[in-house]
Amino acid sequence: MTESDAPTPATAGGSRRRPRTRMPAAERRASILAAATEVFSETGYQRGKVSDIARRVGVTEPVVFQNFGSKSALYRAALDHAAASVTERLTAAADAGRPVPEVLAAFLDPAHMDDFHRPGAHGFLFADAAALAHDPALHEAARDIHQHFAAALGELLRRGQRAGDIRDDIEAEAAAWWLISLLAGRSFRAAVAPDQDVLEADLTRLALRSLLREAPTGGCSG
Repeated sequence: MTESDAPTPATAGGSRRRPRTRMPAAERRASILAAATEVFSETGYQRGKVSDIARRVGVTEPVVFQNFGSKSALYRAALDHAAASVTERLTAAADAGRPVPEVLAAFLDPAHMDDFHRPGAHGFLFADAAALAHDPALHEAARDIHQHFAAALGELLRRGQRAGDIRDDIEAEAAAWWLISLLAGRSFRAAVAPDQDVLEADLTRLALRSLLREAPTGGCSG
């Protein structure tokens, strides 16, 4: 018997509390997934508790497991949800008419990257997944999430190539993984490199310059 199936207790005056409205199954699952994405983005997988996720939704832990089966499966679903959210925003920006170099510059901007990787943000969740790649239960999830993101970045770069903004002589898939490696190294640089703010700004400019097609030079021949 679930919490919502339990008999409604009587109040002191003899009346009964208003029955709790049962949440539709699809809505309940979406709410659990949203709460799990929040919790894992704030604490990481190891410290994230299913009880905290259930509490945010207002259900019991068994209800969470009934919907997702295990904590690791719920974590994988949260990773997929976060990756889809990030890639949809990048695609939407390009669909709205922003040039690909401008979309990449806004995403890779060091200030945005600081926000993107803070606890509670999707980047924190991606970094947590990368750190768990050695875990047999989570290796596949960590691999898939980064492959998903690389594919989205690769398509964005190819879009820029078709528009004439990104160099034709780069392989988009390799460039996508290079950008992901650049992002993944932020925590390492934070631990060992001096003047990280300056370094991150310089690395971002270097990355963008290496991707952009050079503007044609003016002048006349002959």
